[in-house]
Amino acid sequence: MTPSPWLVLFQDLSGRPRRERLCEAMRQAIHLGHLTPGQKMPSTRQLAVDLSLSRVTTEAAYSQLESEGYLTRYQGRGSFVSETPRRIPRPAVSASAFPARALSVRGQQIADTGGCQDPAFPLPFAAGSPDVREFPLDLWRKIYTGILNERGRLLMGYGDPQGLPELRTVIRDYLALSRQVSCSPEQIVILSSSQQALQLLSLLLLDPGDTVLTEQACYPGASNAFLSAGAQLIPLTLDAEGAQVPDRPARLAYLTAAHQYPLGMSLSAARRNLWLDWAKQHNSWLIEDDYDGEFHYQNAPLPALHSADRHGRVIYLGTFSKSLFPSLRLAWMVLPPALVSAVVRARTVSDGHTPQLSQAVTATFIRQGHFAHHLRRMRMLYAARRQLLISSLDEHLSSRLRLMPGDGGLQLTVELLHGDEQLLTRQARQHGLILPPLSPLYITQEKKYGWILGYSALQRAEILRACQVLREVMG
Repeated sequence: MTPSPWLVLFQDLSGRPRRERLCEAMRQAIHLGHLTPGQKMPSTRQLAVDLSLSRVTTEAAYSQLESEGYLTRYQGRGSFVSETPRRIPRPAVSASAFPARALSVRGQQIADTGGCQDPAFPLPFAAGSPDVREFPLDLWRKIYTGILNERGRLLMGYGDPQGLPELRTVIRDYLALSRQVSCSPEQIVILSSSQQALQLLSLLLLDPGDTVLTEQACYPGASNAFLSAGAQLIPLTLDAEGAQVPDRPARLAYLTAAHQYPLGMSLSAARRNLWLDWAKQHNSWLIEDDYDGEFHYQNAPLPALHSADRHGRVIYLGTFSKSLFPSLRLAWMVLPPALVSAVVRARTVSDGHTPQLSQAVTATFIRQGHFAHHLRRMRMLYAARRQLLISSLDEHLSSRLRLMPGDGGLQLTVELLHGDEQLLTRQARQHGLILPPLSPLYITQEKKYGWILGYSALQRAEILRACQVLREVMG
């Protein structure tokens, strides 16, 4: 197949002999890196057909480029880009080339936040990453191959924007047993991430100027989604029982009930009832983001807030990114029946649907009991790692760091008692530590300073070494 840059460049170089035009098009493609060293070129016969040229012209162009050192030709093997062709740098595009107001006001707000980017390979103490080294990859591969062999072609077409029915069914059963969420498969929508769920909900439920209640220290993906819809964020005060219920209306409230992100406390039973009463009184929506809801290590977790909803006001979000692996890109949303149709239609103009093959593999993995076994194993493993981190911090840094409350999740939040958060974060990075800072997650002037220390992806020796480095950085 003829690389597209040749055809475009060849057509652009009009007014010159065809051989010269072809030679120049190929030189530019090599200079700009569109053709790479060692890449095989099409035959002169095929190129002549592709560009509607004579074979004599293409043969002459190849010979010219070989003499210039751009191509290497072998009898019986073909023509290749030389291993050391001459290259010129790509022209840089200056930021000043764009107009002063290239983004909308809301777009600029989102860009200014810096977005949400997790590291591909977490260093200590990057937060929120499961240990993919412990994932049963051989078992997953076996299920994947079996499904591919049995019905691979059936899963290669466009899928249901609401999600594969078999996956929605096993999620329904899993949520009923683990989180006491009562719903039907028809209320579940499969998505690529909880972030996508937040964006869709913001698009459908919020108008510019609507008020949204968020916890005063808030997951930035949620606040970005609400801001992108033009909403006004109202912070909720946090205490040991979670987010306090205000005496004011709002279009919706966003809560991380199982584990408050980033501080770690759970929303108490009494506070949950107050929030459900608030939603009913003001005819408002509650978005329950069940962040790390699968990982509790000491006390039995409370049922999901959704389990006590009797008026269809709670929207429940969950994801497999932490419980299985991040690149799976599978999440779910349990919706009140009145919202299902609108969300599914919005999904069709977003990204259409989630890949069907990964949905089918996940459904089988859950249905055969492997998911429950994997979760039990990882809870024990993460609990041990959490305790190791707590013990190490207590032994060496108790005068500098205070552990925030909470008995679960994949990270441990610590408050910095003495020192400069920004300075120490930079110094730690120079020593190979990622310390996700706590203060930028506050949407209030009043902030706590510290870090969110991820431990779940770190093995014992890695945790001990990271704590030693942190101790050295903090003096």
